[in-house]
Formats: sequence, structure tokens, C-alpha cells
Amino acid sequence: MSTTIYPARKILTMNPNQPEVTHVAVRDGRILGAGTLADLEGWGDYTLDERFADKVLMPGLIEGHAHTMEGAMWNFTYVGWFDRMDPDGRVWDGVKTVDALVARMAEAEARMEDPDAPLLGWGLDPIYMDNVRVTRADLDRVSATRPVGIMHASGHILNVNTKGLELAGLLHQGNNHPGIPLGADGLPTGELKSPEIMMPAGKHVGMDRAFLASDAQGLWNYGKLCVRAGVTTSSDLGQQLNDDLVAMFEEVTGNDRFPACLVAFRINMGVSPAELVDYTAALKDRSTDRLELGRIKVVADGSIQGFSARLLWPGYYNGAPNGMWYVAPDQLAEIFDRALKAGVQVHTHTNGDEATQLVIETLETALRKTPDFDHRFTLQHCQLANAAQFRRMARLGMCVNLFANHHFYWGDEHYALTVGPERADRMNACRTALDAGVPMTIHSDAPVTPLGPLFTAWSAVNRLTASGRTQGEGEKITVAQALHAITMGAAVTMKMDHLVGSIEVGKRADFAVLEEDPTEVDPLKLKDIPVWGTVQGGRIFPASDL
Repeated sequence: MSTTIYPARKILTMNPNQPEVTHVAVRDGRILGAGTLADLEGWGDYTLDERFADKVLMPGLIEGHAHTMEGAMWNFTYVGWFDRMDPDGRVWDGVKTVDALVARMAEAEARMEDPDAPLLGWGLDPIYMDNVRVTRADLDRVSATRPVGIMHASGHILNVNTKGLELAGLLHQGNNHPGIPLGADGLPTGELKSPEIMMPAGKHVGMDRAFLASDAQGLWNYGKLCVRAGVTTSSDLGQQLNDDLVAMFEEVTGNDRFPACLVAFRINMGVSPAELVDYTAALKDRSTDRLELGRIKVVADGSIQGFSARLLWPGYYNGAPNGMWYVAPDQLAEIFDRALKAGVQVHTHTNGDEATQLVIETLETALRKTPDFDHRFTLQHCQLANAAQFRRMARLGMCVNLFANHHFYWGDEHYALTVGPERADRMNACRTALDAGVPMTIHSDAPVTPLGPLFTAWSAVNRLTASGRTQGEGEKITVAQALHAITMGAAVTMKMDHLVGSIEVGKRADFAVLEEDPTEVDPLKLKDIPVWGTVQGGRIFPASDL
């Protein structure tokens, strides 16, 4: 048994018994101990590795809500509003107008050799373009002969051209679904909402399994992004897992050079509640040190900026109709009942406060039938929850994962357009969650916003919008609380706090290696701290080697 001791300028442990130390000892991929060199020498012979002597170590950062398709999506064309870095470090300029969007897609189309192959873009954010609605006519300017599609930044809306609608069998009058807006001619405009509409159409425009990171290269690309962001454990929050896909995840993560542990959730779409719970429960025994299985993701509603989230009275600030339910209440109840009986954890996507209320009430009923004192069912996003809802979550033993990045990316739009000043100020209420005693973490929802827990921590601490305005002073949290949220907080919500989240004896040797101390920099600079790389399970991954 070989032991390596790493000294560092500072080691932030997230262990309240010794919050800061100078050395950490690693043996067989696990933490043997943390403290002074004298504390650790008693374990016997060791190698002193000083490569981190001028760095700051903290527990490997944990992303509790992301999607590995962030890696696969770079195989397609980025057309988002904000500048964005790809897995190889190239920064792509944001697209600011529909004409610029069409031009970038046309450039990609001109490079394609197969005239029938689909063309897919991603990251569209029309709310920043004065909420203009992109139509099939706009995408027909890219190509009238090949199927063209663009996924919105929220992931809840897909635009397709005329050819895409034809292939999907939707280009006809008489469509009667709230997810298929119609033009003056009675035909679909090309904007499609909700999974049951998007996914069947999406396969014709390139949204196949590879788009959902169901290919090996997408996972490897995602691994690169994890290293650049200091992430050693990341959820993949919503895959249509089957035996073939699980085998691919096992093969990729089983490679000793894969740099992260993925926590893959089975999404509720496409199967009955019984099939969902039984299959997910059977996956638990296939978990490894770099692949966690056996958890469920349910989607209850859509997105706020896409006006598809379900809101309580008084609804949307601009008078838009209420959003869409993505799961029927009786189906949600059956999933919860079966999951509690099987001991399977469920994370549920809710953006609107009406969706949050439904989940709280459904879980309360289910817990009366099947009590579980450590279920840790988690509300994901949960952006508009009010104080009474947080108090009720605490009484039920629920956890929450708040979308702190939203304040920067869409805060101004929420304030002026979607939910209005009062509710915008309380969105992603980290302070209220902590005050209510709800275990809390924060997230990026990559690829909706870029993977980067330090940016997410900055967002929760400062609550600045893209225009530089503070949104919700009373919901700010401290740097220490934000760092806890992106380490131990996330570990708790995924029932992994016995494995990761802090630097203490027995846990996985997972470290984020930073160039600066996040507890000493100006809180406004938290997002700018350079990440040297990561250590995952004792294996060292410099970002410079990617």
C-alpha cells in the first residue's frame, strides 16, 4: 500500500472538525487523513508530492443538476445569446439577432456534405431578442430541403423548419395541442413545446441519442468540461436509461482516464411508473466508483422564461397563459408511492410554484402510506417557492437544488417580463431555504447555463443580473455557505455525503485544485478563480493536459 502526502498553500476541508489543514494523505484512491505533516507521518512510509504546494485544495466540486449532453451538444451549432467556451477551450461569440442566427446556421449548413442530413443548433434565447418568436420560415432560410432544428437554451422548446415539420407529420391543419402554436394559416409556426411533442419531432432534426449524450464522445467531452470547472462528481439528471445505454456509461466511466463520477438518473418519460421504478431499483447494484445508478428524475412542468412553467395566482406578469404540466398528478403519485416502497430516491423538476405545491402535497400523501425518515426527495430548480413551501419541505424531510445562475442569465427578464419585481427578488431563495432548515445546493443545469460551480457560488452570493443589478438582497448567502452548497450540500441531496463532499478520512480522494483561495478573494471575483485541474479518486487531471 503506497501513501502519497500532498502539501498545499491551504486545504479547505468542509469538515467542521478541522476546517483548514495544510496536508492531505491519499492511499488507494481514498483520503487516509488530513492535517499537518506530523499528523500524517504516523501512517508509515509515504511519498511527499509537492506539486500543489502553491495551490488551494478543496473538496472536488459537485454539480447536482447538469446533463452530460453538454458535452455532446458541441457536435452541433451553438446559437446562444451569451459567449460560451467549448470543451477544447474555444470561446464562441453569442448570437444577438435572428439574422445572425440564420447566418451561423447557414455557415454550418454549407460545410455539410450529405444533402439530406439534419442540421441542429442549440442555445436559442429569444427572450433577449425582444421575445421574438423564431418561425419555420426563418429556418427555411437556412435550408428548405434538409430538416433544421434549434433547441432553446431552456431545453423546453424546439424550433424546426418546414421540412422538419413534414418529416414529423405535423405540417397540417387541425393540430390541437398547447405545445404546437399555430400561425394565421392554421399550420404550426415551427415552435414545439413539451417533451411529448419535441422528442418525436426532434429525431428528424438531429436530436437523436447522441444529442442526449448517449454516445461515448459526448461523455468524454463532458469529462473535459468537468476538469476545467473543478468538478469531480456530476449528476446526469435525466437519461432514458436502458441496458445498452447503461453498458456504454459503464464502459466510458470504467476507463481509468475518465476524470469524474457520473450520477445518472432515469427520467420518467417513455415508461410506466411500475417500469420506471422497477428498472431503476435494479440498477443500484451496478454502481461503481465512477458511475452511480438507481435514482429517478421526474419533470413536473416547463420553464419560466419559456412561459411553460406552472405558476400559482396571479400567474405571469405579462399576462401570458399558465404553463404546461409535464406529468399527470396521478402518475406522479404512483411514482412516489412505488419509489418509497422500493427505497428509490426521486428528484423532481419544478420551476413554477404551482408545480412545487403539487409535488409537496403528493409527497406528503405518499409518506403517510410509506414513511421514510431519510428519503431526501429533492426539488430541482424550485425557483418560485415561497417561505411557507420551504417550511413544509423541511417538515417532510425534502431537499432543494436551486438554480442560482438564473439571476445572471435571466434575472432582468424575470423582473420585467415573466414574474415581476417581487417574485423575481425571491427566486431561488437560498437564504430562506437555509433559514427553514432545508438541505440545499445550487446548480448550473448545464447545458442550459455553462457548467461551473464557482460561477454558481458567485451567483448565489452576489445575485447580480446581466445588467449588473442586485436582485434579491435578502436572499444572498455567504461565501462559506455557497462553498458548502457546491460540495457537501450537493452530496447530501444525492445521498453521497458518506463518499464525497468533504476532505476527511475514508472519503474518496476528490479535490478541486484552485489557483486562489475562494475564502479570501473579493466575493465579486469568486467566479474568476482559475481552476488548475482536479484530483478524482486519487488520479490527477491538470486542465492544461486536456
